[in-house]
Amino acid sequence: MWLSKVEESTGEKIQVDWQPFSLAQVNSDKEQDIKLWDQPGVKDGSDHTFLAHMSGLAAKRQGDEAFRSFFMTLLRARHEDKKDLLDPAVMEEAAVAAGLDMARFREDQADPELLKDIGESHTIAVEEHGAFGVPTFVFGEGKAAFLKMFIPPDEQAAEIYETMTKSMSQFDHVGEFKRPQPPWPHGVI
Repeated sequence: MWLSKVEESTGEKIQVDWQPFSLAQVNSDKEQDIKLWDQPGVKDGSDHTFLAHMSGLAAKRQGDEAFRSFFMTLLRARHEDKKDLLDPAVMEEAAVAAGLDMARFREDQADPELLKDIGESHTIAVEEHGAFGVPTFVFGEGKAAFLKMFIPPDEQAAEIYETMTKSMSQFDHVGEFKRPQPPWPHGVI
């Protein structure tokens, strides 16, 4: 949502290669050698833990613009309308709203290879970039940074983006920015 505000205010597209990362895996109470994407319920579709990831990857197969449209629709559904991303109807609504080819979307969404892709993406994020949460930005030369924030006001979106991406990508000696909690985010949301 924040990045779309940046694009709107600057008139420039931000190139992002969105990759799946499983918060369910990171926060699982199971031993870390148990991979949620390999569990029987996930594989047979009865467990919807990876439904949003699989849907996003299915949308990606229809091209960058199709994915961007689907992704923004899904973000609005989650963050503005408070819809449940484990609900298949929410994925269908987002795919229709994004103008996806629905037959292709449904077929791709059910492709078991997507679980392999999710597992590989998650593993790379953890092992190569030290990811533990979202969003984790990975810049050139493998520099990675996690950023926790709320959607900023329109007039601050681009300046925050410019400042934070510069800080995260160029200053190797900066290890962490963190505001004590509380008081943050008091008054922010």
